[in-house]
Amino acid sequence: MTKYEYHPATEEELERIWDKDIADNPGDENYVRWKRQFIDDNQRGAAKTFVVIAKGEPVGQGTLLFSPDCRAIRGRLMLADHQTTANINALRIDEAFEGQGHISKLERVMERYALERGYTRLTIGVDEGEARNWAIYHHWGFTRLVLEAEESGERVLYYAKDLKMND
Repeated sequence: MTKYEYHPATEEELERIWDKDIADNPGDENYVRWKRQFIDDNQRGAAKTFVVIAKGEPVGQGTLLFSPDCRAIRGRLMLADHQTTANINALRIDEAFEGQGHISKLERVMERYALERGYTRLTIGVDEGEARNWAIYHHWGFTRLVLEAEESGERVLYYAKDLKMND
């Protein structure tokens, strides 16, 4: 039986998960740029990436963006203000591990981490056409629409969830 781990990424795990994303998306220079951005954001304390580990290998990830300085949220304080609100970003898992509850478990680890650091609200974005992801986020409690934005030709809806110590 495979043992799974859900925790903040070490620097080495962060490098490995982004290198894997780059390899899985050949020719898409966005992943090279995003790797640099997310590693930089982690190193300067503006973000914290979390991983799902299976058999010693990172197979999923999600990042809490704390600061509006993170390029992924472009200065939008309603998504992350480095005080009370953080944004869940780059939440994904390898196809072979989809539908097994790993992302839900990772999201709960991220919530606890945010709560322990005084954050009281999380936000998350979903492309308007992604009904499955929207349903999952809604089930997790992200029910309050806080922003609609055009990003890379897609309409993205951002929802918020208030955190409570007993969650």
